[in-house]
Amino acid sequence: MPLGNYKEAISARATEKKILDVSQDGGIVSALLCYALDEGKIEGAVVAGTPDDDWRPVPTVVTSSDEVIANAGTKYSMSPTLAVLKEATRQYGLEKIGVVATPCQIQGLRKAQAYPFTRFVVNKINLIIGIYCMENFPMASLDTFATAKLGFDKLTDATKMDIGKGKFWLTKDGEDSGLKLKETHGYEQSGCNICTDYVAEWADISTGSVGSPDGWSTVLTRTDDGNSIFKEAVSAGLIETKPVDDGKFGLPLLEKLAKGKKDKNGAEFERRAKMGVRVPTIY
Repeated sequence: MPLGNYKEAISARATEKKILDVSQDGGIVSALLCYALDEGKIEGAVVAGTPDDDWRPVPTVVTSSDEVIANAGTKYSMSPTLAVLKEATRQYGLEKIGVVATPCQIQGLRKAQAYPFTRFVVNKINLIIGIYCMENFPMASLDTFATAKLGFDKLTDATKMDIGKGKFWLTKDGEDSGLKLKETHGYEQSGCNICTDYVAEWADISTGSVGSPDGWSTVLTRTDDGNSIFKEAVSAGLIETKPVDDGKFGLPLLEKLAKGKKDKNGAEFERRAKMGVRVPTIY
């Protein structure tokens, strides 16, 4: 199954303007975190926070809806988000934690949950939200996209980053500049080329824009807890939903991309393993 196990696939978006104004696509991650915090489902969350002036992501612990919204938006360079999990439990004293992470990070979390010596941290995780991810870029690559390929004076001139419709987008002064994704190949982090998980298969809830119209997100609820909290947020009016389009650009497109990553990166995994290069024990 290219999408992994899931209970429901649906298109969704946040209903609150203050979330939609700062979020990517449908603002589902922010809406879910806000709901979970306000209802006491979690006491705080670990997220990729607001970038510094150079767009570098900063691992951040948020404990309120306002902090969630202040740190909304997708970052396209890797954030060492899990590095602050211990800080969340020790310095912040959180007993119920949410985590927003990429597929590779979630695999690490699930492995940690399987080993008892990490239980004092990972057993306090109540909600894992996964982000669809094809690849991630070092900061130097983002600088190259901005300056050498899109003609920006510097990366910090950009006010927004996005990936969609086959392009990597940077926004400056309200105008979007796009770089074809095929031109970004070779600039991604090396480890991304052996990751076979596009849709965060091990999350409680995974989400991304592919498969849904502009301004909406495709949500896959995967666990009982994830399915429950998503439905509760919908019932509370924080999220609106509609069926995923079954046409060419609906769920079939998401399945196509997920399978493509499995096939391509699975082959690279095997190639490296045969060369004697160290690779993860599972993928």
